[in-house]
Amino acid sequence: MNPSEYKSFYDKVGKINGWDFSNVKCATEGTSWDFYREVTKVCKKSDLLLDIGTGGGEAILSIAESALLLVGIDQSTGMIETAARNCAESGVPNVRFLKMEADNLDFPSEFFNIVSCRHSEFCVEEVKRVLTKDGTFLTQQVSENDKSNIKEAFGRGQAWGTKTGTLKHQYMTQLSTAGFSDIKAFDFHVNEYYQTAEDLIFLLKHTPIIPDFGRTDADFHILQQFIKENQTPRGIKTNSERFIVIATTR
Repeated sequence: MNPSEYKSFYDKVGKINGWDFSNVKCATEGTSWDFYREVTKVCKKSDLLLDIGTGGGEAILSIAESALLLVGIDQSTGMIETAARNCAESGVPNVRFLKMEADNLDFPSEFFNIVSCRHSEFCVEEVKRVLTKDGTFLTQQVSENDKSNIKEAFGRGQAWGTKTGTLKHQYMTQLSTAGFSDIKAFDFHVNEYYQTAEDLIFLLKHTPIIPDFGRTDADFHILQQFIKENQTPRGIKTNSERFIVIATTR
């Protein structure tokens, strides 16, 4: 997908469900990582927090008590509409959602104590600008080897063919160049077991793991064969690989 296709894709997903995958039945095996729990560990009650690529806002609504004010932004109108609806239904008073591009943050310099970003693009220079001195930036991103057996079956996919660790190294280099310090990175890998074919199809239709999944009947034939080959007593097996980078401003 090119950038405009990604934008259109996320807007469509946003209008449908934001990033609400709560009905997808998936068991995991291994040590997982709760990104927003890690965000709360560096938050103080007096902090202002910015969440880039906030999607439907479910994540920052769940940690609203951790900071004084939480602002979620997303480039997708559909995502922000869903986030605003979720916020109104939750009754949480200290969360705001705005449609905004990550490379043009419409906030004063040194405004936020914490900036978080999960599975979304960000602009290092803009993150640095809006963070206070000694502020913290945390990002979780999808590793190149995520869902490797699915991508292998389809012969295409998100970051397919890219060397593992490329994106993590790129982000760490950008942060260092921009003047961040104490840059740390963590990897985690778990096995995932999707309980039904419907659960796996929902995942593939609502994420960019396999670009344009379902556009042709061939995709469903490939998926049927994949399920047959990867069905286990626990469910349909694949893998999840993520990395987290945490850095502070000087």
